[in-house]
Amino acid sequence: MSTLLSGYESSDDESPVVAGPSSIATTGLAQPDIDEEEDDEKLEEEARKDAFGLSTSNGQQNGSSRSNKVAKTAVESAPDVLKEDPNGASLAIITRPTDKVVNVNLTYEDMMRPVAGPVDPFNQRKNKGMNTLSGHVEEQSMDNYSFAMAQRTFDVHGYSLNPSINSNEHKPIVGSLNNAYQNGYLSIENMKPSKSERKETKRKRGDKGDLSVVDGENSYLGPWAEWKGDKDVDPVIEEEAEEWREEKKRRDEAQQVAKDKMKVARDEKSIFHGKELTDYAGRTYMHIPTDTDVKLNPTDGAPPPNAYLPERCIHTWTGHNKGVSAIRLFPRSGHLLLSGSMDTKVKLWDVYHEGNCLRTFLGHAQAVKDVAFNNSGSQFLSASYDRHIKLWDTETGKCIQAFSNGKLPNVVKFNPDYDKQHVFLAGMQDKKIIQYDLRQREIIQTYDQHLGPVNSITFVDENRRFVTTSDDKTIRGWDYDIPVVIKYIAEPYMHSMPAVTKHPSDKYFACQSMDNQILVYSADGSFRQNKKKRFAGHTVAGYACAIGFSPDGKYISSGTGTGDLVFWDWKNGKIQKRLKAHKEVVIDHCWLPNEHSKLVTASWDGLIKLWT
Repeated sequence: MSTLLSGYESSDDESPVVAGPSSIATTGLAQPDIDEEEDDEKLEEEARKDAFGLSTSNGQQNGSSRSNKVAKTAVESAPDVLKEDPNGASLAIITRPTDKVVNVNLTYEDMMRPVAGPVDPFNQRKNKGMNTLSGHVEEQSMDNYSFAMAQRTFDVHGYSLNPSINSNEHKPIVGSLNNAYQNGYLSIENMKPSKSERKETKRKRGDKGDLSVVDGENSYLGPWAEWKGDKDVDPVIEEEAEEWREEKKRRDEAQQVAKDKMKVARDEKSIFHGKELTDYAGRTYMHIPTDTDVKLNPTDGAPPPNAYLPERCIHTWTGHNKGVSAIRLFPRSGHLLLSGSMDTKVKLWDVYHEGNCLRTFLGHAQAVKDVAFNNSGSQFLSASYDRHIKLWDTETGKCIQAFSNGKLPNVVKFNPDYDKQHVFLAGMQDKKIIQYDLRQREIIQTYDQHLGPVNSITFVDENRRFVTTSDDKTIRGWDYDIPVVIKYIAEPYMHSMPAVTKHPSDKYFACQSMDNQILVYSADGSFRQNKKKRFAGHTVAGYACAIGFSPDGKYISSGTGTGDLVFWDWKNGKIQKRLKAHKEVVIDHCWLPNEHSKLVTASWDGLIKLWT
């Protein structure tokens, strides 16, 4: 370092001699000789590489065999100054958001490079819809006219120019290359029909008509004239025509059979199966028997008997050819049993004597859906899939009245009030509840708030209100004779409840839910669910199995889709007994009103059984 800094003196000495604006002459360096030009060039090259002469000093310290002759060198004290900043705005490739001009001419290769860089995390959802199974959707900006022409060209000729590729060497085609080559790669807007095509089009056009004629033959049609051959029908293949004629014949025969059935159904009649219509005292089967061990006509206010769970079957009624859909016991006494079946028949059975079929009611063309007694039991209603509701006389078997509004009835129910026995309600498949007056023979009210077929009707609150359930998974409360919903019950977890039964205390009603449980609601007008009472453990999903209560209200029972009859304790909700009753679905059952432990079950196997 002494050699390098020999030209510098202390602060008391004079300043060194400046050889130039950017160099300082060193005093301790000798002048180079002419004979040693090669050595001088090497020294100058090393001096340029190392401005401070570190390599020279290191070489001397390491004891290298370098020549003792020292060449003159210059020390660059000023830094290099660039004329333009490469990161300045004038040369920047990446512009600021406020810049409107790019000062650098980018090359074609740079501009056509694929997009590279990190993925935008905020555009993932936006780009998700652009991914397809066969490729990737690209955004293309073009005017509506160009897009319409490209789309029309592709629809008509099967090809179109690809707007995403701009190439002058070849035409980028999407679709059929052969069609594009034949048409000269033209779009449909640049194509002109040939002379023969124009003649063919003109030949097919209809005559415009005479401008002076408004109607009739040769009337003026102008551009609205039909093309010749528009009304021509292609020849029908003979085999297809024969199949169509056979299908039409089968359809006509089926319609005729349906008409014959409806004609037979209008001829309502009944068949009495007993020996005599009256006994020695002139009494019919309508008379409540008094020769039984049980008092069948109890006085009002008498407490119901204590119920016990049944254990065995003591009688089986057979007579229906198909499944039984509904059964009803005679009001108050229960000495008669009414059953409706899928074999279109309604039968009346004896309960306490021989257990025979007393009368068969014929008049429906299709399966019977529901039956209902009035308060006295002198009349009953039958609803069928033939879209008819019929009123029958229980004693004589005569059809008093038939009613139909063209819709399928699901449930029928008389008004329980004794002064309204001429009015009944019917829940229909068309989401409505109709109120029919038998005296006026017309519909006097319609309740139409449900969104699905109506399945059940239950009168509550001293018959001033009624509750309906539907396939729309809701429960609706109504004021009688007012078609406005006063209570609407609908929860996301609710299922359809096709069967509803009222508790003997009239304080609750139980609903058969299609998620294999029985839910209980209050019947005092609030219709609040009693969440403490829930009965489960049976399988009824898909079947409208009826619910039953023992006369004293101690037990609640339900049929199942597997042919079982399940009993729960009303207070604690525990299963008390499971009885294998039938081979198929136990669709309905009734507790005898004056017996301790007897009930009747009906199943789709066509049997009706009495249990005790």
